Amino acid sequence: MKQRIINVAIFVIAIVGLNVLASFVFFRWDLTQEKRYTISDATKRLLQNLDGQVVIKVYLSGDFPAGFERLERAIQETLESFSDYGGANIAYRFIEPNDPKLQEELTQKGLIPTNLFANEEGKRTERLVFPGAVLVYEGKEYAVQLLKGNKTSSSEEQLNQSYEGVEFELASAIRRMTSKERKRIGILVGHTKVPPPRFSDLLATLQQNYDLYFDIQNPDSWEKGDLLIIPKPDTPFTEDEKYRLDQFVMRGGKLLLFADGARVDSVSLEGTFAQPLALNLEDLLFKYGCRINQNLIKDLSCALIPLNVGNMGDKPQIKPMPWRFFPLINNFGLHPIVRNLDAVYTRFPSTIDTVEAPNIRKTPLLMTSQYTKLLKAPALVAYNEARQQPDPRDYNAGIKNIALLLEGSFSSLYNNRLLPNDPRTSSFIGQGKPAKILIVSDGDMLVNDIDYSRDAPLPLGFDRLSGRVFANKDFALYAIDYLVDSEGLITSRYNQVTLRTLDKIRLKDDRIPWQLINLVLPLLMIGVLGGIWQWWRQRKYATG
Repeated sequence: MKQRIINVAIFVIAIVGLNVLASFVFFRWDLTQEKRYTISDATKRLLQNLDGQVVIKVYLSGDFPAGFERLERAIQETLESFSDYGGANIAYRFIEPNDPKLQEELTQKGLIPTNLFANEEGKRTERLVFPGAVLVYEGKEYAVQLLKGNKTSSSEEQLNQSYEGVEFELASAIRRMTSKERKRIGILVGHTKVPPPRFSDLLATLQQNYDLYFDIQNPDSWEKGDLLIIPKPDTPFTEDEKYRLDQFVMRGGKLLLFADGARVDSVSLEGTFAQPLALNLEDLLFKYGCRINQNLIKDLSCALIPLNVGNMGDKPQIKPMPWRFFPLINNFGLHPIVRNLDAVYTRFPSTIDTVEAPNIRKTPLLMTSQYTKLLKAPALVAYNEARQQPDPRDYNAGIKNIALLLEGSFSSLYNNRLLPNDPRTSSFIGQGKPAKILIVSDGDMLVNDIDYSRDAPLPLGFDRLSGRVFANKDFALYAIDYLVDSEGLITSRYNQVTLRTLDKIRLKDDRIPWQLINLVLPLLMIGVLGGIWQWWRQRKYATG
């Protein structure tokens, strides 16, 4: 009896000791195959270094179908992990937005609602859900859309993609709100004829998180930023400007270039010619490891344009027709910038080739479908071509790159080219620090349309005909985030959760046997174990 009391006391003391130790030492063991409950090191550092409380209001709450319940549970699990590392600086709550006034406020803050349809008591019902959150920090608010993913996927797959992106969307929003140091981004608008309102949607978004400055044809300002963006250049760079770009990269600067390979100024029914576009950057890009070709891509996977296909009486018949010069890009490389990205809308893109460059890692990001055809500039472009039925056998050029990421220590184009008496030799850098360059062979990817009736910019990637917003802005923002984020927070987009779907045919055929196994087998096991236990007790005490 005394020994039993001692054993119980030791057990109680051990349990109490473990609880006391757990209050001082945080430990978690993630046994899932995809490590779905493990957040990235960059996110942990962000949360541990918070100097104020971030309140996260999640508006995805209520009685939902299984897919949305899973997303709600993923958000809750992620926030629990955030709270473990952020402590009192992370506070969150789930709110069901039933009030119409609240719904209107959330829409104004930027949360996009989703319609859910259901049958209740034989009636079809519809309600709005807001799969997003609003973060509050030091009086500032920031809305985060948590339902993302590729819209061409099934709804189940899109919800799973949203599940995978919860950590990054929330963590990046926290970083934007709490960061004391804002990165500087230079926009080189001195080489484009596109008017400023056509870039306004992207610039307005960037201004929320970065300090922007514009070159206004002043190369001296280029070295002041962490990133240089060159949007749709259409006039050549001078040799001095090219040298400054080269030295900016040599110092470890990041470069984001959206440039066409061919110029298409206007298109008529009769046709126009796409002319080769020379920017005087060809040798610089070649030295760094790539080449934008002077051609146009035609792709059977393309957007639609409104086209007059004839007259009905005295009225023209306008129908949407496939315009193969506007490929829809839904083929992506293996990189967090483009992971789970929706389709990207392009206009007159060209191909990008890779060339030899020592110690430079090249990662394709955006690629066409395999059904492509190439036209070498100068090439005839006419709307009437949309009327023609294409022969798939002519579209045999295969998959082509239109966006390429280059990473590494670049060698200068100007090695062994400066004369000894050149004043630039004193500051010249021949072998650069680690840098990143992202090349996109479509200058229009950053250009938003204009609603002329309201004299207001439309969202970047908005297609008037379908009313759909493509992922052009998401791609640009993720690319910028990757280029300037030294902490590597975007690596959390590598998170992958395998969607393990049930075989619906077998589920229907084998439903009753599995139901019986799940209901009856546990009862039988309990009965057998109980019988064995009773038999053992009777035998023990009968022999005693």
